Amino acid sequence: MKAIFSTLDFKIKTPWISLGLLLLVLTVARPAFSQNQTESEVVEKKEKEKKEKPDYSSLPKNPKKATILSAVLPGAGQVYNGKAWKVPILYAGFMTDIYFIGYNNKRYQTFRDALFAYDEGDQSQFPSLNRDALVRNVDYWRQNRDLTILLLAAIYALNLIDANVDAHLSGFDISDDIAMKIEPNLGTFAASNSSMGLTLKFQIK
Repeated sequence: MKAIFSTLDFKIKTPWISLGLLLLVLTVARPAFSQNQTESEVVEKKEKEKKEKPDYSSLPKNPKKATILSAVLPGAGQVYNGKAWKVPILYAGFMTDIYFIGYNNKRYQTFRDALFAYDEGDQSQFPSLNRDALVRNVDYWRQNRDLTILLLAAIYALNLIDANVDAHLSGFDISDDIAMKIEPNLGTFAASNSSMGLTLKFQIK
């Protein structure tokens, strides 16, 4: 009887022992798995950051530096890129636009003062214009002034874009060593058929 109960007791304990060993293995293996997973995530994150961060080391000119220079002083990025001939054009655009900002603002102020004077009973500035005409002129010159201010901001933004693009293209080969040729080409599709055409060839000397 003791032998039977001992055998039965061993059979009952065996699954619990196996289950305990399995839980122990999983508990020990889980930190190692989590550590490996964490390390792989860190490596993957670093690789992703490297891909996202642009590498300008291979370019003769640094686009970031060119953009910052143009942001601080318009035209400085163009000089840095070796395109100083663009600076007079850039500043001519600035000066022309600033002149029209002042002109439109002056006309706007004139008609606005005339409108205020008209409302107070003084019609001496523009005797041929009624109130509606004065209001239209005020709106017209104000819109022109605002548009020229927006144009000034656009010229400034174009200055930044131009400096950045020129710096990116500084590593692009545009020398005479690269040539393009168009030559006639005689091709055969079958034993009895032939075709004439043109071939576009890029030749690097």
